[in-house]
Amino acid sequence: MIASPPRELNGLRVSRETSERLEHFASLFLKWAKSINLVAPSTLGNLWQRHIADSAQIFQLAPGSKRWVDLGSGGGFPGIITAIFLAELNDGWVHLVESNSKKAAFLRVALAETGARGSVHPIRIEDAVTVIPQCDAISARALADLSQLLVYCAPWMTGDTQAKAFFHKGRDYQQEVDKAVSRFQFDLVKHASVVEPDSVVLEIANLSRKIQ
Repeated sequence: MIASPPRELNGLRVSRETSERLEHFASLFLKWAKSINLVAPSTLGNLWQRHIADSAQIFQLAPGSKRWVDLGSGGGFPGIITAIFLAELNDGWVHLVESNSKKAAFLRVALAETGARGSVHPIRIEDAVTVIPQCDAISARALADLSQLLVYCAPWMTGDTQAKAFFHKGRDYQQEVDKAVSRFQFDLVKHASVVEPDSVVLEIANLSRKIQ
């Protein structure tokens, strides 16, 4: 059994329709997690706070209709959660990039059964820009260090002053930022996580590579 979904996430009101979609996604997630490794098993007991509410921060930081690219979507965090919020707007879209065929199958089912606004691309991240040439925002969670994430993002963000990226990071995020600034120039906003103490969401804009 899972707890009933909260009508608030991170202190913000959630509509009944979005709450029901999130609840259905949680049920699907727990069913599929029995057979494929979607997240660390030790975190399943705290699915709502650790994964769903944590992922919801991304849309809450950048609300409204956008073309999203979610890199390494895995179990749907944050991409499916963003796509569920977009369903309420009946606008915007999330391109979920996931090369693992089993996880991609789960993501397709989750989108179809929740009515979320997104599509799944079972390809390598490096190949995604040829299929998804433009976007407004990029997200990723528990995928890679910041330097590698910026390498992934560069084809979309370089030269686009409007595009932004949002990355969950833990307490050692500053070390990743210090490493990344040796290779890239970017504007950075650090949003304190409202879910995980000492964690942040890094908002990146105006990305460009430094000339070596």
